[in-house]
Amino acid sequence: MRILVGDIGGTKTLLALYEGRDARALEETRRERYENASRDALGPILVDFLGRTEPVDAAVFGVAGPVEDDVCRATNLPWVIDAARIATELSIPRTALINDFEAVALGLDELSEESLVVLQDRRIEAMAPRAVLGAGTGLGEAIIIPTGKDLPRVLATEGGHVDFAPRDEDEIALLRFALERHARVSVERVVSGPGLALIYDHVVAAKLAPPSSLFDAVPASEDRSALIGEAGARGDDEAARIALDRFVSLYGAEAGNLALKCLPFGGLYIAGGIAPKVIDALRAGHFMKSFRTKGRMTPLLDRIRVSVVMDPAVGLLGARRKALSLLRT
Repeated sequence: MRILVGDIGGTKTLLALYEGRDARALEETRRERYENASRDALGPILVDFLGRTEPVDAAVFGVAGPVEDDVCRATNLPWVIDAARIATELSIPRTALINDFEAVALGLDELSEESLVVLQDRRIEAMAPRAVLGAGTGLGEAIIIPTGKDLPRVLATEGGHVDFAPRDEDEIALLRFALERHARVSVERVVSGPGLALIYDHVVAAKLAPPSSLFDAVPASEDRSALIGEAGARGDDEAARIALDRFVSLYGAEAGNLALKCLPFGGLYIAGGIAPKVIDALRAGHFMKSFRTKGRMTPLLDRIRVSVVMDPAVGLLGARRKALSLLRT
């Protein structure tokens, strides 16, 4: 048995191959990361990854964008990905596309306790909904409904694209600043990697802190958000520190918004590429304070367990779980 899985985001494509005599014996035999900016499409990446290996029995790819009829026009990437075309070109009998946060949602049950950092420890209700969101190149969100069967029902959403609603004068000023750059400002515009960079630019433009020398020797193509997050976490750059604090607060507020919409007493999970890199900032208090500060609903949100997913392969684990379900049908 050979299963190919992928996690296709706005910045990178992560692929893995699992092999074994049956589902219980599956082991990961290969994993590769590809930078999407240097590629025109997914197909050549898959050909490069598979090479001259034996045939693949099933393939599932989690893609950052809405998926309809196994086709996705990626949100933050100029690719159209078609599962049927991949199946034909690579001779894979069972192939599917799912939203990347559906893959993350399906992967949650595959994680060990060591892969989670609990921010708010509360009792889990086994048959209650769960929710997951995560900031990276964009902001993904999904809701998980238990079914009592092999797979839960996952409601893949585009919740990251709802309108950004500022909560105070500082965030109103941030919204005005963002509107100078974008015709519409969604939550994703501020709660994402590019959002962290935008918040930093606003901190400097508002003269809340002097501009940093962080970027003096950095090429324009470099991901500034990673540098801002690192400097903010270290606390050795005032503008980066303020930006990271504001980012974490906005992130917590959106997690609370999602929780209010589905009451995930089965647990709320923070995934995505940014959270593990700024885990100390998430634990410092701004995140959970914003999560819980919902007026009369504060006691309700205080009942929800909140955990951070530290395993970057959670989407691959979910895609593997989906692929195994295809082989059972």
